[in-house]
Amino acid sequence: MIKARAAALRLVASLTLLGSFAGGAWGAGLGEPAADPRQLVEQALAFEHGEGVPRDPEHAAGLYCDAVRLGNAEAMYNLGWMYANGRGVARDDAYAATLFEMAMFQGHPGAEKGRRLAGEYTGAVPDCLKPAVARYAFAATRENWDTQKYLASLPERKKRVVELITTLAPRFSIEPRLALAIATTESNFDVNATSPKNAMGVMQLIPETASRFNVKNSFDPVENIKGGLAYLRWLLAYYRGNVALAVAGYNAGEGAVDRYKGVPPYKETQNYVRRILEFFPRTEHPFDAGVAAASPALQALKSVSP
Repeated sequence: MIKARAAALRLVASLTLLGSFAGGAWGAGLGEPAADPRQLVEQALAFEHGEGVPRDPEHAAGLYCDAVRLGNAEAMYNLGWMYANGRGVARDDAYAATLFEMAMFQGHPGAEKGRRLAGEYTGAVPDCLKPAVARYAFAATRENWDTQKYLASLPERKKRVVELITTLAPRFSIEPRLALAIATTESNFDVNATSPKNAMGVMQLIPETASRFNVKNSFDPVENIKGGLAYLRWLLAYYRGNVALAVAGYNAGEGAVDRYKGVPPYKETQNYVRRILEFFPRTEHPFDAGVAAASPALQALKSVSP
């Protein structure tokens, strides 16, 4: 037991260190806390039990893994039970034992019972907790999209943008995969991108949107991405988690979505929504109702398949 505790201590320390650097160099010096593991756990719980979103245990396990790497005991405990019960992941008592041992070390009050039931501690850890050279939070969003190959093809400056987005997105309660889908569609991660409509930067903010979300310099990647994420968070709240409507609003403006009572019949917007949903194939996303009142036309709105 002493050896197990010592091993768990080393594992918790190494994973927490890994989590603290998960955002790469872009995350350093921003003057903000790391991604909040409590938000990740809240999102994971929602997907695990289907609370306000379609039930998706596999996705929940991925979110728990993200929180475990940030040292969250509740995530260790919950993911341990997922492996112990084979719920959303293949049953693996060895993984469960490790996660419960880690949660016990962190002082979780319920972990000891799980640890006794899981059996012998071996130190085995799930693949999602093993360091990888290029493992990002939006793996496998399209069946035919090889994300590792795609990321490897990006120039170094764009990889840094991807790291920045994956670090900042959870702080705005946005799934990194959705944020990455928006960014790659808008600018292909180009911090200097400018459109004929004067949309600027990674998230292609027009001046009105930049001003609305307090972005002073749209070509500063941190400011720009934070502004785009703030707008996306607002749209998700405004449309009560409907991804297609929020994404359409990001492209055409919420006024157009409300006016047409659904995805507007603009070819550009229809194609835009279709592309985003290929990268992020989910119809609903968790939202914070306190961020924005619901669209007054929401009862009449319907998501039109683009």
